[in-house]
Amino acid sequence: MQASQPGGACSSGLALTLVIVLVVLDPVHSQKCAGTPPIILQFVEVGADLQVPALHRVPSNLDPLYSVVRHYLDVVQQNPFPTELLRQALNDPDSVRTSQVMRYEMGYIVCAVIAVLFFFAMPVIGLCFCYWRRRQHCGGRIKAYRRSLICQRNFLMLSHLLTSIVILTSVICAFITNQRVKEQMEPGIQAVPFTLRTLRQHIDDIPQGMNLVVEQFAVPKDQTIGDLNTVGWNIGLTIHSQLKDQVYSTLEALKARAEDLQNSLHHLQILNKTVWTLTLYQGTLAPRLRDHKKSLVSLLDDPRCTSCGSLLETAKHLELGANYNKVPSVEHVFNTLHGLPKGNFPDMINQANTTFNTIPDVAVEKMATVVQDLQHEVARVVEKVQALADNFSISDHTQLMANALARMENGSRPYLKEIKHYEKYRWIGGIALCSVVLTVVICNFLGLALGAYGLAVRDDPSDYESKGEAGAMVLMVGVSLSFFFSWLLILLVFATFFIGGNVQTLVCKNWANQEIYKFMDTPGNLPPSMNITQQLGLNRRLNLTFAYQECKKGMGLWEILEHNDTYNLDDHLRLAKYTTEFEKLLSNFSTHFGEIHILNSAGRQDLETFARSGIDRINYPAFRTEMQNPIVKTSLEGLAVSLEGLQKLQRNSTVAGWLTDESQALWQIWNSSVRTQEALVVKLNKSVQFLSEIAAHLQERMRWTMAEIASVETTLPGQAHRILKQEISCFMKKEVGYFSQYLQWVRRTLTKEVASCQPFSTAMDNGRVILCDRIADPWNAFWFSLGAATFFLIPSILFAIKLTKYFRPIRNRLISTGSEETCPFHIPRVTSLKM
Repeated sequence: MQASQPGGACSSGLALTLVIVLVVLDPVHSQKCAGTPPIILQFVEVGADLQVPALHRVPSNLDPLYSVVRHYLDVVQQNPFPTELLRQALNDPDSVRTSQVMRYEMGYIVCAVIAVLFFFAMPVIGLCFCYWRRRQHCGGRIKAYRRSLICQRNFLMLSHLLTSIVILTSVICAFITNQRVKEQMEPGIQAVPFTLRTLRQHIDDIPQGMNLVVEQFAVPKDQTIGDLNTVGWNIGLTIHSQLKDQVYSTLEALKARAEDLQNSLHHLQILNKTVWTLTLYQGTLAPRLRDHKKSLVSLLDDPRCTSCGSLLETAKHLELGANYNKVPSVEHVFNTLHGLPKGNFPDMINQANTTFNTIPDVAVEKMATVVQDLQHEVARVVEKVQALADNFSISDHTQLMANALARMENGSRPYLKEIKHYEKYRWIGGIALCSVVLTVVICNFLGLALGAYGLAVRDDPSDYESKGEAGAMVLMVGVSLSFFFSWLLILLVFATFFIGGNVQTLVCKNWANQEIYKFMDTPGNLPPSMNITQQLGLNRRLNLTFAYQECKKGMGLWEILEHNDTYNLDDHLRLAKYTTEFEKLLSNFSTHFGEIHILNSAGRQDLETFARSGIDRINYPAFRTEMQNPIVKTSLEGLAVSLEGLQKLQRNSTVAGWLTDESQALWQIWNSSVRTQEALVVKLNKSVQFLSEIAAHLQERMRWTMAEIASVETTLPGQAHRILKQEISCFMKKEVGYFSQYLQWVRRTLTKEVASCQPFSTAMDNGRVILCDRIADPWNAFWFSLGAATFFLIPSILFAIKLTKYFRPIRNRLISTGSEETCPFHIPRVTSLKM
């Protein structure tokens, strides 16, 4: 049912009360909030641009090599973290005994001894080799051919080939890791001042970030103000949209009962008048039918009437069929309802309809005062939020940390510059020495290839062949390079091994398991000049390990700093601190709804009169019984047509004339009376049908309609107040939810972005990743690979020296075998010897 027909206006209390009562009648609507659901507020990110990006270990194809090197270093350095040694070294360096250092570094000392032996032995052996070669005490050529020489030569060639492959693999790894150290060193060096500068900027920007956080309160404030401006209208629209089916259903029922009353009265009037008219018609029709029956029976029974006997029986039934004097009278019902309705039902329905459609306006009017008070309260909440920033005095306690970071940044630059300078020379030296080893490998492969080729094309072992001789010479070049550069190789290997190994075993390993933090946390381990807690202004009650772990979880910076006034963020971010008054104003809002009467006394009297009028007690079957009877028992139309047919068969013109007269008389009765009565019977049937249908459900529908009206009128005041509280509670939860979203965002932004100590823990983790994973791992892999290549030069030298004899022609081709020595009758064949 659509609203808005013009009519009289009801009071605003009538509208809101009617709606709320109908809400109560619907258990579904009374159990849930029907307003607009809360939205997720979007805030501008604050402080994210000053975060230290977290670095992670990047998987590499060299990870298996790195793992092998770390296990090797664990074997070299099996001592635990040197807590006592470091404490003495930091607090009283003069008290540190050499034996303590040597005991801790015993693995490295053993390696140093090996390196020193290699450093001196290889050049000395090389000089001796040169001397012996000059005196022809080693090298040279094979003096006699034996069949076992082939096996020895093949074994030496295969061993030398495998050794050269190992050296080649090692030197390729050395090239790769040397380049990787260079690639990671420069960004790692640049990351140190950048990270320190970012941390300092993070501290300096805390006040500005806090102000930006406070400014973001405009988001929930604007949302709340917007909701308050439309709260009354929105609640009214929501109630109207959800309850219009019920409201319109009730008004439709009232309208239907009013229409039933009017239509019943109309059909009663038709029924009463139709029955009276039919009775009147039957009173005049009955004598005429008797006269015509008498004359027609006499005519048809006349012997002169040819073939008339067939209609004689039909003519005898020419009399009235229905008798409407027998139907019950409805005069008393008609008289009871006469003059109704006295009430103006369309006007009452239009007034209720118009009142229901004004619910949004009524809600706005009722809530105008409380909305204004709530807007003022939101303005006071803005001041409370501003106090959140004013009381956040962390900047007064971060000066020590900012100064320490500035000193670290400025003090690290010269050292970083020196590291970068020396790294350049290390890289150049590594490239040069790796190139030397690569040259040795090339000499090995080339010498093996030439020597093998020379052996393949030589017909006689004693024949001279230039390619074999060249292969032997190339192998000796490789041997010479190995002896000449071995001391430089071992020097570079041990220098990088000692530095990188100690970095891995002393720093990286204990950094990963947080032993370093525990060492710094223990009182007395660090001298006063290195007291990090004092230099950074940290809370003395917290140790570094705990602070580091909590910072990783997102602890606020103010929680790890030393300050007199304890700043409790939880207290400042309590939701009740900002919403108590807001909730109180909404909870205390109340309004009074007076009683209403949907029906006035005249309308109610009309419905009650209709219900007891007796319209449902009328004997409608009696009407249907009489209406089923024909007006005349014999069909006048059929009888008239039959008479006309008989008239054509008559030989007697007199009889034919009489038949014609009777036929015309019947047609005249049919047209003038019977047709009219049949039309009245049809009209009577419609009224009886309508009234019988109304009567069948009259009492039930009337009781339901009156019960609905009575329920609305009796339960309105109390239920109206309860539903109003429910709608206000729903609105309050939604608006408080916006404040809660903001406070949660503030907590997350302060602890994770603006004033978080997480960047410091991230910076420490990044330092470990850069130093250990990105620099120390390839650094250690470099010396390990180069060291492996260097030590494998020893078997390479031995195999090369031995192979040179096999690549040169033999001096004597005399065969001396076991079979020759055991056969006394063998006479050797004389051959020419080529010296």
